[in-house]
Amino acid sequence: MVALTARLRPVQAKIRHGIATGRSHTGCCLYFDLERDNPRGSKIMIIGRVNPAHTLETQGISGLGSVYYNLLEPAIIQQAIERGEGTLGKGGAFMTTTGKYTGRSPKDKHVVKTADVVDTIWWDNNAAMSPEGFDALYEDMIAHMKGRDYFVQDLFGGADPAHRLDVRMVTELAWHNLFIRHLLRRPEPAELETFAPEFTVINCPTFKADPERHNCRSDTVIAMNFERKLILIGGTEYAGENKKSIFTLLNYLLPAKGIMPMHCSANHAIDNPVDSAVFFGLSGTGKTTLSADPGRTLIGDDEHGWSERGIFNFEGGCYAKTINLRREAEPEIYDTTSKFGTVIENMVFDPNTFDLDFDDDSLTANMRCAYPLEYISNASDTALGGHPKNIIMLTCDAFGVLPPIARLTPAQAMYHFLSGFTSKVAGTERGVTEPEPTFSTCFGAPFMPRRPEVYGDLLRSKIAENGSTCWLVNTGWTGGAYGTGSRMPIKATRALLTAALNGNLGTCEFRRDPNFGFDVPVACQGVDDSLLDPRTTWADAAAYDAQAAKLVSMFSDNFAQYVPFIDDDVKACAIG
Repeated sequence: MVALTARLRPVQAKIRHGIATGRSHTGCCLYFDLERDNPRGSKIMIIGRVNPAHTLETQGISGLGSVYYNLLEPAIIQQAIERGEGTLGKGGAFMTTTGKYTGRSPKDKHVVKTADVVDTIWWDNNAAMSPEGFDALYEDMIAHMKGRDYFVQDLFGGADPAHRLDVRMVTELAWHNLFIRHLLRRPEPAELETFAPEFTVINCPTFKADPERHNCRSDTVIAMNFERKLILIGGTEYAGENKKSIFTLLNYLLPAKGIMPMHCSANHAIDNPVDSAVFFGLSGTGKTTLSADPGRTLIGDDEHGWSERGIFNFEGGCYAKTINLRREAEPEIYDTTSKFGTVIENMVFDPNTFDLDFDDDSLTANMRCAYPLEYISNASDTALGGHPKNIIMLTCDAFGVLPPIARLTPAQAMYHFLSGFTSKVAGTERGVTEPEPTFSTCFGAPFMPRRPEVYGDLLRSKIAENGSTCWLVNTGWTGGAYGTGSRMPIKATRALLTAALNGNLGTCEFRRDPNFGFDVPVACQGVDDSLLDPRTTWADAAAYDAQAAKLVSMFSDNFAQYVPFIDDDVKACAIG
């Protein structure tokens, strides 16, 4: 890195000279005077390409140190390394750790209770913050930022130009800027010159919130203010908070336009975007893995919208779990870990060879890599698809009760969508160290600002309008519960999904499951028949029956909260 830095210094000098004199050089545009004092007595340095009518100063954020606008990947990585934020790995990947927090902090997310949203937010699921608390939080965070350097990316949330959101991300850490540049959609250079942010996210990990003054829970805070069009993140270095804040934002805004926001991955048949499929599921259920099928074109791995035109990716990259990752099983994702600019988060590596250890979870089981979508060879250029022919609801059943696949009626699909049964996988949230069975409505409760029925009704109407076939797929345990059984073989899951997506599974013989009432295939080519009847995989059938009864009771108890809000056909297929 010493030699590289030395070679870059003359270029940096030219760029800085161009900025100071108002001339343009490669990767840099200047639109305003830089000669301003900051509180530390030095001159502010502003580097990069930005719409002069929409700088941070025009937003009322002034007195910062150097501000870096819309840097490209090489420049961001250089800044991150010079600031000691991480290490350059094989192939130019950037390796870093996130300190105290290696997962999301869902209990520290807040929505500001302003008049424009007070009647539409699901307050049972979203912690409220007073407007006064937010105003104090913003004032204190901006004061904390004075004199410090910040990195800005102007990006799109959404691949469909008709429905995308213009978002500004302001980050204290350079590598967070790299991360979010991968994860959201990148404007063309010419689009930056007229870019006007609709919402701004400020992420300042060194800022600690004051629960009493700021009306929050702890010194970590994620606060969303729809009235002021601001999201403030403080006290955590975990990069996933950046992308999930935008997802939460879109989950609130899009339903008002009749668009279904979905916590799902998506793909389509090669050369046939009309034959698309979506895969709902929480982290650890296989959304990324199963959608990255070499026999289909990848639209995206985590967040999508379903509009009147079809489906579209919210993002421009992927954020994949890497624990126990193997090239033999997932070659495309594995190879991204040694590509230029990929962010390697919380992975142990050999300090001499820089080889990554995919099995060492001493930092966290939630180790990840973030990379642009184009690093997957079969990724869609447009990130758009038609109305999905198949809807897959992924669950990770730690009880070992559910079959590997089941076909759902539209009413059953809404039931399971509202139930959102799965297991939290170790590391994805603070304090989760082993699989924990849970119900996460809409397969994404932490990111749902509106009541679940809003999303359920949208999904149901989309299914009815487009005739989508729905499937429940269990990627969890078979042969027993967690601790006794084993994870569902991924080869079997892939075989079942392939048969479902190409239509072959629909022609098979099915049986009615006695516990859950859905239809289960009795055979599928390439899959052991015993896997399709989970009771037969248990050594003790009576123990299976007891476990199944327990899960049915959990479903029934959980679903009681939705009964007053649903139609009779959904009530009729309720379990228990």
